Amino acid sequence: MICALGAAVCFGTASVLQAVAARAAAEPGSDSGVDPALLLRALRQWRYVAGLALDGFGFALQIIALRSLPIYAVGAALAASLAVTAVVAARLLGVRLSGVEWSAVGVVCAGLGMLGLASGGEGHGSGSAALAWSMLGIALGILLIGAAAGRLPERSRALVLGLGAGCGFGVVEVTVRLIDDVSPAALLADPAAYALLLGGGSAFLLLTSALQRGSVTTATAGMVLGETIGPALVGVVWLGDRTRDGLEWLAVTGFVVAVAGALALARFGEAPTDAPGPATGTAERDRCEN
Repeated sequence: MICALGAAVCFGTASVLQAVAARAAAEPGSDSGVDPALLLRALRQWRYVAGLALDGFGFALQIIALRSLPIYAVGAALAASLAVTAVVAARLLGVRLSGVEWSAVGVVCAGLGMLGLASGGEGHGSGSAALAWSMLGIALGILLIGAAAGRLPERSRALVLGLGAGCGFGVVEVTVRLIDDVSPAALLADPAAYALLLGGGSAFLLLTSALQRGSVTTATAGMVLGETIGPALVGVVWLGDRTRDGLEWLAVTGFVVAVAGALALARFGEAPTDAPGPATGTAERDRCEN
């Protein structure tokens, strides 16, 4: 569980850096649902590169967590990265959290505590070849959804892009469990390996576009739902994830509480880029007085 929480800290901090870079890289008048050039422009921003480095470290921790914990526990912990983002934004960007939002941070922590007490080890199901091919099909479908999202109204577009990004991250969670042999020959022949790469890449592309093009709260809510519920069901139904004996109710309660708390913090899927810190606020007052 420590690795899962460490991954959440990395992802939550990275999102603050990447959000600032995504807005800085945006070009006025661009309306398409997914803009590959946006990702290239964002890569020129040092904050985005630093965020990617944190994402890489977080992903390594996520893999370790997924190899020892049920998917539902890891997914809920990763959704808790929004609580990390909220706290980082409050400290570094001077963003003010309301009492409800601080309560939501506490709710997320409580939910994760319940999951930590209730979750057993990872399931021993290896998954079938059909499941691996299904993950590859879902990853391909995510790209098609992203391409079609540009024709939707702004609010619907943000939800679809966010949900697609969440499903992409969910594909990564599942396929990490499906890959047993990491030798080059085995990986080249394994559809789960291609699904992992395509799902992760699609998720980053859709999420970057969602942050720049629509309601952050809507997009992030869709992402949280996409990366938690579906993968958790796959883990329980097909991969044998279970809880400790007699604690199924506590695991379900903890999962729901953690995800609900994350949804309450959905606006922190992108920390505000124009929130003035103390120095900025002072400079602004000086300009007004002059």
